[in-house]
Amino acid sequence: VLLIVAVLTVAWATSPDPRFNPASFEEQPLTAGIAPLNEAVTLAQYRNPDGKIITLQVLSFSGETITGIDLASLGAAPGDDPFAVLESANAAPVTLETASDYPSQEVAMSDLLPSGTSGMQHIGTGTNFPEHAEEANNASVFQFPKFGAATPARTKISASQDYLLDYEVELCIRFDRDISSAQDFEGTKKGLFLCGDFTNRNLLVQLADPNNLNSGRGLSDAKSGPQSFPTGPFLVIPNDWAAFTKNLRMTTSVNGEPRQDARGAEMILDFKQLSEKALGDMSEPRFLYRDTFHFLTTDKRINTSTTLMSGTSEGVIFAPPTRADIIEALLRYIRKGGPLSDKSFTDIVGETFVENEIESDHFLKAGDIIRHDSNFLGDIEVEVTPL
Repeated sequence: VLLIVAVLTVAWATSPDPRFNPASFEEQPLTAGIAPLNEAVTLAQYRNPDGKIITLQVLSFSGETITGIDLASLGAAPGDDPFAVLESANAAPVTLETASDYPSQEVAMSDLLPSGTSGMQHIGTGTNFPEHAEEANNASVFQFPKFGAATPARTKISASQDYLLDYEVELCIRFDRDISSAQDFEGTKKGLFLCGDFTNRNLLVQLADPNNLNSGRGLSDAKSGPQSFPTGPFLVIPNDWAAFTKNLRMTTSVNGEPRQDARGAEMILDFKQLSEKALGDMSEPRFLYRDTFHFLTTDKRINTSTTLMSGTSEGVIFAPPTRADIIEALLRYIRKGGPLSDKSFTDIVGETFVENEIESDHFLKAGDIIRHDSNFLGDIEVEVTPL
């Protein structure tokens, strides 16, 4: 007995206590700018004092200010849909040679509207980057519905002291028309934008099935909400979406400390493959959210109000229970009567893990500043506030 106690004590005392998952970083610092005008059109929207939505073709940005040309000066019709506004312009897009022919204006980054769609249900993606799949101990890409409105690039999210709030940086894509087939995907205009995906890890631990993440159980509850979906300032419409996506770089920092760094080329499934996967999983309402089963999308297709998300790369905070968590849970399980306990060992491991993570105080908390940056999609800055 003494030997067992000694072994458990040593195993508990020497257990690692990761503060977040390590990530690899490119040697060169990220250089942010506007996509070359011959490769893509960069759009941004804001609401003028009369309440009208203005769509700009962005030419540059510096710090908290962007410079762009109102597409109305290029003959565009007014409207909320950036694809439609761009399509209606007589002289768009502006090129390096023609940019000086039109009046430009400056707009504060904080005044820009979300680049995400107007919908409330989107397609989230899990473990679509190899290193993050290894972190999550999951071998396949899976999808789930994410509920909530897109928020702008300068925003806030609330968290209480016992809330295991986690970040994820992602690439997102939206379309100018509904998609019901692979053929539809080929014919669409595609807009790329930077996005974040905040997660309540308490709920995920409580509700998810760790042996079958593809079930989506717990993902929608943990990743949905009014503040969980910040989107970048720019909607970028590339000439060649596939080549452009591969070169996109996205990073995360927390209070200035680097946490994530990846490129679109690392995605296991690209956006075409993700759309095909989603379209093949719309036959039944198998995704549980707030005690009700839902379809992956509202009308069994990827409509113009739906965002398709890439999934995130390595470097999130959440890591599986440590050896110390499991030992503590085992002792608690034994004290509660083992198999005679009113809770399973798995449930007790989850409870122990959450309690220890809250005590460790290394998840996001009030006062933290999370930045998601990119080379061509602008940046997102989120402040955590008390709940």
